[in-house]
Amino acid sequence: MKLFLASANPHNAAELSAFAKASEEAAGVRIEIIPAQAVGGMPPVVEDAGTFVGNARKKAQALRPCLPAGAWALADDSGLCVDALAGRPGVDSAYFAGPRGDGAANLAQLIAVMRKVPEPERSAQFRCVLLVTGPDAQEEIFEGSCGGRLLHGPRGRAGFGYDPLFVPNGREQTFAEMDAELKNRLSHRARAWARLAEWVRQSSIA
Repeated sequence: MKLFLASANPHNAAELSAFAKASEEAAGVRIEIIPAQAVGGMPPVVEDAGTFVGNARKKAQALRPCLPAGAWALADDSGLCVDALAGRPGVDSAYFAGPRGDGAANLAQLIAVMRKVPEPERSAQFRCVLLVTGPDAQEEIFEGSCGGRLLHGPRGRAGFGYDPLFVPNGREQTFAEMDAELKNRLSHRARAWARLAEWVRQSSIA
């Protein structure tokens, strides 16, 4: 199955392509991730739907006019939901420090607002929605989450976004300290992908 990715984020494209490769090797599920650049680039999208599903839907709808007839689109919307911040930054994770969407600034902003939050109250969840749309307006939604806690300062050089601050439940390393193989087994996006891959396996879509 070919999925045109409604994203301009190279990190998302790399992770999803790695998931696709792993799915084929482990279960024979063949999924090809085609970047938006292959069809002229990702059109601009204002992510103001207020939910992960809504934002993912807007991305898929924005890419649809660029796609060849009969094509399927895949959109991803993910974020970090911090319990002490009533679920923020949530759908605004990419713009927590402002509209520029700077990852380092977002991380610094989170560290600052969490500075006085004590250890027992630093729980958080990464959430991911993968939304697939077909040429006949068919829509499939796959969700995944990963619970954990936030450190007081960053650790690790791998990953991106809030990865240096987030330690998954049952682990001692941050996402940014893990190798890609381990992170890709534990992450919210990996869990959403597993549901998507199972849907592809059970469907008759080529």
